[in-house]
Amino acid sequence: MATFRAEQFSVSVSDEVLADLRARIRNTRWPGAAPGARWEQGTDLGYLRGLLEYWADGFDWRAQERWLNGFRHFRAGIDGIRVHFVHERARSGHGIPLILTNGWPSCFAEFLPLVPRLTDPAAHGIDGPGFDVVIPSLPGYGFSGRPDRTGVTCRYTAGLWHQLMRGLGYQRYGAHGGDFGSAVTTFMALDDPAPLLGIHLANLDLAPYTGPGSRPLSAAEQAYLARYQRWREDDRGYGAIQSTRPQTLSYGLNDSPAGLAAWVLEKWRGWADSGGDIEATFSRDFLLTIVTLYWATQTIASSMRDYVDNRWLAAELSLSDAVRVPTAVAVFHQFIDDGTPPREWAERLYNIRRWTPMPRGGHFPSAEQPGLLSRDIAAFFNDLAAAAASPE
Repeated sequence: MATFRAEQFSVSVSDEVLADLRARIRNTRWPGAAPGARWEQGTDLGYLRGLLEYWADGFDWRAQERWLNGFRHFRAGIDGIRVHFVHERARSGHGIPLILTNGWPSCFAEFLPLVPRLTDPAAHGIDGPGFDVVIPSLPGYGFSGRPDRTGVTCRYTAGLWHQLMRGLGYQRYGAHGGDFGSAVTTFMALDDPAPLLGIHLANLDLAPYTGPGSRPLSAAEQAYLARYQRWREDDRGYGAIQSTRPQTLSYGLNDSPAGLAAWVLEKWRGWADSGGDIEATFSRDFLLTIVTLYWATQTIASSMRDYVDNRWLAAELSLSDAVRVPTAVAVFHQFIDDGTPPREWAERLYNIRRWTPMPRGGHFPSAEQPGLLSRDIAAFFNDLAAAAASPE
């Protein structure tokens, strides 16, 4: 690896970009409302119109920019691209290094509610030492570049993250991820396990090998796969187009704030444990911060290419693949219909040491339930540290 150099970075969107955004919102050409129940055929027209009115005339991006810049941002060159990341050290003592990875349609901001809880756990009633938290932006998301080629997979990103952590001077560290971040974290453990203390996952994005030579599926696993198939038939249309023709889709999403917000926020509503009321779970300001970051950086197209590049990801696994690194799974309610997999499904691939069913929270737990998630992360790594310190 070439000499690692991290440069400080500030989030800054120009007045011209914001003025253009507001003008486009006000000039939206709206479709008619869909027949039937609200949200049944996609993002509800009444909700979206109200949200965009607020985006144009009430949303204070500069306040959100100040919030984002309350954290320490950096960019560093790794493998020929500029990688953006937040790096916050433990408030006292030597923190446990921990890298956090999000997925789509999210960004680094999803994890920011975890930062004070992990860097200063005592102030939040959490036992154990603090963490040095590293939150990178995935290639092609927000302020990170993406190589101009295909094959930018979760496995490729896992290698980048190891380079990032070593560049920051960490020899041993933990990793956490959800959605694509779960797959990235898994490949970190599969391909280069030595530096990892353990991995913590908020969902199981990478399906285990179930082909010839594997044990038969249990009744619980069969029931889970049946639920998952029903979910795919009802809700996976976005993935089909993003894994085949994302460029065609990107023209509309990159040009229309209404189109971008509709596409992204339908998933934030549907995948969260929101009971169908997205703003009961997330504030308008938080949701629009996520969407504005996509808009201002013009990265919705490059983020969607993850689906093309990772289309055959599960096929990379074989019967011999096994994550031997200690693994914890916080079992949040992932989707309204597909539910969560049983523990034996996870044990096909992972060395499960901790399995925590959560009482609430969905696909974005770091933003939905940061208290529950941070406590589970801290408890897992505290247990690992205690086990390592105890005599055999």
